[in-house]
Amino acid sequence: MTQSQDYLSRQETETDYIPGGRPITGAKALAIFVGLFLIVIIANVALSYFAIKTFSGEVIPHPYERGLAYNHDIAAARAQISRGWQVDVELTPHHAPVREISVTILDAAGERVAGLQLQAQFAAPADLTKDVTVSLEEKANGKYMAQISPAPGLRDLTLTAKQHGKEVFRSKNRIDASPSQ
Repeated sequence: MTQSQDYLSRQETETDYIPGGRPITGAKALAIFVGLFLIVIIANVALSYFAIKTFSGEVIPHPYERGLAYNHDIAAARAQISRGWQVDVELTPHHAPVREISVTILDAAGERVAGLQLQAQFAAPADLTKDVTVSLEEKANGKYMAQISPAPGLRDLTLTAKQHGKEVFRSKNRIDASPSQ
């Protein structure tokens, strides 16, 4: 036997074939391929569902309507600036976890503005479900107070003042609502 014949005969006898195993057929390969795609599709649908359910993407309610009122909002902001009001806000500890918010509004002449319906909203920057809104009561001439229990962390404090049912002041500031240490 020559060397090349010996090599060929060894190649034919050494194999990894196991008798009784099931071969991969075309149908089996197709089933594996379709199964893997189904797993990916199911995972994408589940992740999309939970992402949409936990965060709608809206930061304000009715964003479309607010967009349509954009020119009205600009006119209201200009009217607010022309009033020259100064607003002082204090957020102090009261009884844990309750905080007290105190707001004083001064007009352009430095006099306190009385007779307003004042509302404060502590909004989580990206989750409407964590928003807390409170109406402030006028305790003294132009001094408004309320107690609130905002969740700790950064919040957008939006103050809204109405006079005779019409909004006359709005401000929005980012604050840290965490309890003082």
